[in-house]
Amino acid sequence: MSSPAASCGARRADVAGRDAAIRVMVVDDSAFIRGIVTRWIGEETGLAVVATHSNGRRAAEDVARSKPDVVILDIEMPEMDGLTALPLILKARPGTAVIMASTLTRRGAEVSIRALTLGASDYVPKPDSTNGLLSATDFRRDLLAKVRSLGAGVHSRARRNPGAPAAARPRAASPAPVQAAPAPAKPRLRPLARRPVKALLIGSSTGGPQALTQLLGAVGPVLAHVPVFLTQHMPPTFTAILAEHLSKASSRTAAEAKDGEVALPGRIYVAPGGRHMLLARSGSSVVLRLSDAPPINFCKPAVDPMFASAAEIYGAGTLALVLTGMGSDGAKGAVSVADAGGNVLVQDERSSVVWGMPGATVEAGACAEIWPIADLGGRVVRLLSGSH
Repeated sequence: MSSPAASCGARRADVAGRDAAIRVMVVDDSAFIRGIVTRWIGEETGLAVVATHSNGRRAAEDVARSKPDVVILDIEMPEMDGLTALPLILKARPGTAVIMASTLTRRGAEVSIRALTLGASDYVPKPDSTNGLLSATDFRRDLLAKVRSLGAGVHSRARRNPGAPAAARPRAASPAPVQAAPAPAKPRLRPLARRPVKALLIGSSTGGPQALTQLLGAVGPVLAHVPVFLTQHMPPTFTAILAEHLSKASSRTAAEAKDGEVALPGRIYVAPGGRHMLLARSGSSVVLRLSDAPPINFCKPAVDPMFASAAEIYGAGTLALVLTGMGSDGAKGAVSVADAGGNVLVQDERSSVVWGMPGATVEAGACAEIWPIADLGGRVVRLLSGSH
């Protein structure tokens, strides 16, 4: 039999482990979904469910007490839906990472992207009966990856800002390029190439819709003479809605790319969910090619093939941006751009929801400059205008 002291020590260790874990709240009106997601999280080391609720009102009332790092928030719920609850949750516990769970419908996509503009960190498409077990498997993998990544970001920001609210996300705004910090070594940055820009390419993932809206709102007025090619990790339907939002933000025509379409200056081409977007020559024109090849970096669409194909077409006239996102997609393609003489700029760590993709690009040695998202648009405007 264990001694009282040993039992006490075990309880203290359990509490310490729970405190160190990423704390998760699950909010869904389906008891089945709450149960299965709670089980998945409970099976993972370093994750802990601290509360579950069947509607948004209960979640908003409890979030200050439960202190979750991450909230998984369903959209369609009785009494109070997820979109209504979202600002209440963020007000009660600033900086909490909220993942919206939605269906793969047009309404689900519209509400999810609206939620991202209101402060949600990410979204995850829920499985449905038509997609079966594979969809449920993908849902579990994507959900757990996002919980881990976003939760780690909340913990990291709390360590950097111990006096701030527990999950507060610092805002970064600087008039000059900044280097990632903290970092074990000074980033290896390439010299900025002083050449006219012929095409603008953008890759993004988690946190991307918010960053893209801010960026394209700033650069829209100077896009008349270059095409924009954009890959955001999103499923079908979601990318079409994203294009509509970016068209409004930039005051430029933005739409999902079509296979064989001729690329025109002043237009924004968005890789459609479920297909890779590449560029190719057709006589004197540049055309878009959509590929059903397998996922790259677990992503489809992926940034790497878009960057690599653009580097072959535009060479030193390529300007590539890598924005906030999980994983390393875009890093290899960015090397292709830089090796072809083009420029690669990335979003800085402090303003990124997740610094996976930008950080990997810096680590790969492809990057020329690192900027806060608040200032990246202004930098791109100067590069497109020829005032380096």
